[in-house]
Amino acid sequence: MKKVMNMNSVITLLLIMVSATAFAQNNYDKNLKFGIAVDGGIPVGDDDAFDASLGLDARLQLNVTEKTSLMATTGYTHLFSNYQDSGFIPAKLGFKSFFANSFYVSGEAGAAFGVNKLDETSFLWSPGIGYANETWDVSARYEDYSDYDFGQVALRIAYAFKL
Repeated sequence: MKKVMNMNSVITLLLIMVSATAFAQNNYDKNLKFGIAVDGGIPVGDDDAFDASLGLDARLQLNVTEKTSLMATTGYTHLFSNYQDSGFIPAKLGFKSFFANSFYVSGEAGAAFGVNKLDETSFLWSPGIGYANETWDVSARYEDYSDYDFGQVALRIAYAFKL
């Protein structure tokens, strides 16, 4: 009886190992990418909030499947104004979902840590669309800052490489 239980345990373990190996072997290269980008935007909502924005960001992207990626993004966005310039440091987590070759939709959410005039932290969320290949990523997004009472429409151009 003990030998039968040990044999069942060995067979079960082998089946789990073979199954895990079979699922792990596909033609898709799951990798981690790092990207550096420049962003430019115009205000939406309160038109007096700022005239334009310019920022730099860094993004880590983990390709989970061939059509889905997870992202972590941070950087600095400067808000230009006739009154007083300001800015914030975004910290966002999100996803990309590819729907046709290199085209994707994305969604991110996180916090905007205010600098200068914007001394408080705001919740931010940003849906977007874009195009990405092995090295370049161009996207447009709407970004809303709930505690700042304004948002922006922004264009992002990034250079990315595998880690």
